[in-house]
Order: sequence, then C-alpha cells, then structure tokens
Amino acid sequence: MTSALELRGVTRRFQVRRRTVQALDGIDLTVPEGQFLCVVGASGSGKSTLLSLVAGLDTPTEGTVLVDGRPVTGPGPDRGLVPQAGTLYPWRTVERNVAFGLELLAVNSAERARRVDWYLAETGLSEFRRSLPRQLSGGQQQRVAIARALACEPEVLLLDEPFGALDVQTKEDMQVLIRQIWLDTGTTVLMVTHDVEEAVFLGQRVVVLASDPGRIAEDITVDLPRHRDLSVKRTPGFLSLRATIEDLVRAQHRNGAVVS
Repeated sequence: MTSALELRGVTRRFQVRRRTVQALDGIDLTVPEGQFLCVVGASGSGKSTLLSLVAGLDTPTEGTVLVDGRPVTGPGPDRGLVPQAGTLYPWRTVERNVAFGLELLAVNSAERARRVDWYLAETGLSEFRRSLPRQLSGGQQQRVAIARALACEPEVLLLDEPFGALDVQTKEDMQVLIRQIWLDTGTTVLMVTHDVEEAVFLGQRVVVLASDPGRIAEDITVDLPRHRDLSVKRTPGFLSLRATIEDLVRAQHRNGAVVS
C-alpha cells in the first residue's frame, strides 16, 4: 500500500529559559494512503508539535517528514489543516471562504465552482453559501473550515482537535460528518485529539504518545466496522478498546520525564 505520510526519526527540541525541552523523540510513523489515523496523548506528549511539523509550520530538529515521498519544507496544498479555533475570514461568505485556497492555486472558475458546490453539499452547507461566519453556529463554522481544507483536494487532511470547543451533541454530529466525508473522499486523515472515545470512533488506527518527551508508546489497530454510527460506542468491543487506550494514556503520562 502506498504511504501518504511518513515521519522518519523525527525529533523536536526547543530552548526554553536556558534549558532544552524535548517535545518529540525519534518518531517513526507511516500512514498509508486513505487511512484515518488518530493520535492521542496527555499534555506534554507533543501532539500539537507533531501536527505542526507535518503541516510545515515548524521544522524538525532531527529527522524528516514526507508527504507522498516528498520532504515537507513548509506549508503546501498537499496538506489541508483544520485547527480547533475557527480561522474563517469574517468578511467572506461561506462559499468565498471555501473557495479561498482554490483562488490561491489559480484553479479556473468552472472547476472552482464545481468543487465549492460539491464540498458545500458534502458538509451540509449549501443553503448557507451566502451567509457570513458570524451568522453560523460553532459547528457550522467548523464545517466551513473542513470544506475549505478539502476543496484543495490535499493528499492529507490534518485535524487539530477541531471539535474540542463544541458541545457534546454538536461534537458527535461532527464526528459522524467527518467520518462520512472520509468514506466519500478517501482522503488520508491525521487527527490529534485528547478525547480517546473520539479517536476510537473515528480512527482505523490510534497511536498513543508517551509524555516528556513525546514518543510512540503504542500503535493500535481499531478492529471495528469500517461503516460506523454512534451506536457502536455502546458495544463491548468499543468500550473495551476505549478503556485499554485510556489506561495507556494515563500510564504513559505518569511515566514521563522532562528532558533538561
């Protein structure tokens, strides 16, 4: 199977108040094309740092990040990022927010209109296409952010706890939505989250990061049906896997040690 994303010996160190803090230590990770991978870990495990490196917003101290076999040297259209905090342009309508990346890529007007229409429909936003962000709920704003990231048809979709600020009901609605979008598009997804239940529901794999420094503690295959609805969260298999991963996250957090 072709690898969409690969991290080879990725280490990241920072200088903080005259001491060295190691956020990540020797991360080796391969994500096959079309896979949905979730990364979980307690505070200090380097989840956000890892995602920033893949997005090209930061550079490894050691090691290499590759997308489709090409080294990552900065942000690029081969990766679409959806952050937790909304980053919509408040003066642009929904459809113009979704079209923003396509304008930067100089996609012709016909293709741009086709993609905007498709992703608005896919995210249930067609009737809100001429609305401004302030007229939308939090969940709708995140739908716009997802549609904007996907409209450029990236190799990898990066999700940085995008549902963390939503209420429980909206969060579950968004979980169902993003999984359906993944099934419909076949896009490779890398998601970081502190929510183990979310990771087990969404992912085909869950990588558990140990803390201080961040390193891979466990790489777990989620043995659940490819097509899932929220009822799967009540099944014995789901509950057992969730408990196992929660225990791993707690154990790795307790065992972490700060590097100075």
